[in-house]
This record gives sequence, C-alpha cells and structure tokens, in this order.
Amino acid sequence: MMKADLIVGIQWGDEGKGKIVDRLAKEYDMVCRSQGGHNAGHTIWVDGVKYALHLIPSGVLNPKAINVVGNGVVLSPESIIKEMVQFEGLEGRLYISDKAHLNLPYHALIDQARERLKGDKAIGTTGKGIGPAYSDKINRTGFRVGELLNPSKLCAAIIGYFEQNRAIFDIYEIPTPTQAELLAELEGYKAKLAPFITDTTQMVWKALDEENKRVLLEGAQGTMLDIDHGTYPYVTSSATVSAGACTGLGINAKDIGKVTGIVKAYCTRVGNGPFPSEDHGEDGKRLGEQGHEFGTTTGRARRCGWFDAVATRYASRLNGCDELALMKLDVLDGFDEVKVCVAYELDGKEIDYLPANLEDVKPIYKSFKGWTNSVGVRKFEDLPASAQDYVKIIEEISKTKVGIISTSPEREDTIIL
Repeated sequence: MMKADLIVGIQWGDEGKGKIVDRLAKEYDMVCRSQGGHNAGHTIWVDGVKYALHLIPSGVLNPKAINVVGNGVVLSPESIIKEMVQFEGLEGRLYISDKAHLNLPYHALIDQARERLKGDKAIGTTGKGIGPAYSDKINRTGFRVGELLNPSKLCAAIIGYFEQNRAIFDIYEIPTPTQAELLAELEGYKAKLAPFITDTTQMVWKALDEENKRVLLEGAQGTMLDIDHGTYPYVTSSATVSAGACTGLGINAKDIGKVTGIVKAYCTRVGNGPFPSEDHGEDGKRLGEQGHEFGTTTGRARRCGWFDAVATRYASRLNGCDELALMKLDVLDGFDEVKVCVAYELDGKEIDYLPANLEDVKPIYKSFKGWTNSVGVRKFEDLPASAQDYVKIIEEISKTKVGIISTSPEREDTIIL
C-alpha cells in the first residue's frame, strides 16, 4: 500500500506551493486538492508561459497526472469552467468530488455584504463566497456538486433556500433569481462539468490500496490562516494544515507519507490581521516590488516583512513537516542585511512560542549579512556564502531541514538538497 505525500503552506498563504507541486507532479500519478476554493491562487511559470490556477490542482501541467478536486473544497462552477479553458484534453485527467460543496454566485454577494457591514472590523476576505459556502456546509443548508446532475431538483431546492432566508437576503440587498434564470445557469454548469463529477474518495483509495499509484496532496492558503490554528478571526474557513487533507479527501492519518512545508524566504500576508514581522518602511516596500507581491486571485498588493522563524517552527510542528521548501530566496538579492524574527516580546517578556493572540506581540530580530546573484542558481554550493548561511540559520531556528530552494519563478531554477 502506498502513502500520499503532502505539500502544505507554512505561512499566510502565497508561499509558492504551485511551483513546487508543478515540479514534483512529474513524479506523481495523481495530484489532489483537499480544501479551500477559488480564493486560492497558484501561479506557475513554464518556459516563460504563466498559468494561474485557482481550483484545478497544479498537476494539470503534467499530461500523465490525474487531478482530483476533493470533497473538502468549496467549488465555484463558474470559476472552474473559466479555468478549464486554459487546458485541452481534461476528460480522464480531472475529477471533481460529488461531495464537494457548491460555492454559488449568491455566496459571493453574501460575503461582500458582510464585509461592508463590518466596516473597519472587516476580515479582509477575497469576497469570493468561501466563508458563506463553508457556513452553509456546517449549517447543513449547503448544496453539493453531485446535485448539479439533477438541475431541476437543485433549482427548486435553491429557490426554497432563498425563501427560507428572505429576511437576511433583503438586509443584504441580494435579489432572488427567477426560476428560469437559475435553471438555465445550473443546466449550463451540468453541461460543462458532468463528465468530471465522481466519487473521488473511492478513486483515491483505489489508487493507494490497489494500483500503487504515487499520490500528491496539495493544500491551499497557509497554516497561519487555518480556522483553528491560525490568527483567528483573520483566517480562512477551512483546515489548511496537513490533518485537513485527510478529511478533505476521505483518507486517514496512516495514509500520509512525506510532508513538505512551503515557506518564502521572507513573509507576506493579504488582507487584515496580525503580522508580527511586517515591515512598514522601505524594506517592506522593496520586498513587495522585487517579489512582485500581488495576489493571483485578487490583484491586491501583499503586506511584506521579514522571515518569522517562530511562526515557522510552530507551523512545522503542527504539520509534521519532514522538510521545508524555501521559496523566493532570490528576492532578497541586493539587501545589505536581512532580518529574521527569532522571538517575540509580549507584555515586556521575551517568548519563543506563538500565543493565541498575536495582536500585541513585537518581533525580536537578528540581522544577517545580505547577498547578491542568487537568481537562477541550481546548486547549493553555487549560492553566495551569505545565502547558504541564511538557509542554515532557518533550519536551525525552525528545527526543520530545508530540502528544496527556489531561486526564480521558472520550474527548473530549483535546488534539491
């Protein structure tokens, strides 16, 4: 029986999981997405061509890989249909769980309305309907992908949902669709998606238990956005940690093999919420410019700061990381010094752990000599000495081996240790 290897984000998302999954996917027979929705964005560069993925697993660029969207995902039919246009010959290579929940247009309208009503206390969501779709799932009022196969029945159920929640929709100023409009929309979704909908749990079990397939699990967002273990309430609505991959695909803990945590060589965050190592000065601005830190999904500029080793150590333990993949090392080229947050100050005391509330902590930094000319390097010994030292420092403080280093967006500009 085979084990499923796992890729998981260690920071606040946007760590570069797409590139690593794409590169590793060449070695796997099946790549599975376990949670999140089209608020996630993976950018992959291959031979100078940019691919933006939101729901389709990053293994899609491997023509031999089967790609699975698991039951833990909230799926926007409209979004995945648009995304599928980038690729040819997806039948037989892409499968969507019939148990995944639907993220329909009214979910995004609810999301945006709630954010407006919160004013300056808004979480800073992408407004894509992820939270409301997961809320409906937990409230047992959601609709699942498999229901698209019977559009008439699903249409009647959704109209009933609107009628039951009329008062709320009126407050949010969300109109009820007509039955004819809604039915036409659902029939359009069925026409495009029906060939891809199946029981993916059985598929994954068969791949691991009987077919000895190599399976790679791909998470979305990052550990610090986990609904339980992240910077609540400024988090996403799903379990982004390695354990979430089990529930999101219908596998058990014994099925998990190697766990690789993805981290940037610095930190970024999109939206609101605490970010202890954020740099509000010129260095933070420069990191954003050199790293092209704009969201794949939203286009929003990301907040930038220095590497947080305290949060990385916490997330590595939480996920059971066997190794880290260190992304965007080249973005630090040209800095005279680089900083690492090695501890926090809380209520006048130094702490080396992540408290439940990060709002009031202050970063404690150590500074290290900067470097140049790491772009495109493919061997560790060819990195500048200061960059090699930086990698070793991250390993030491985070207590996790660095096994992969990325030195540009291109697939092949990667050091494997």
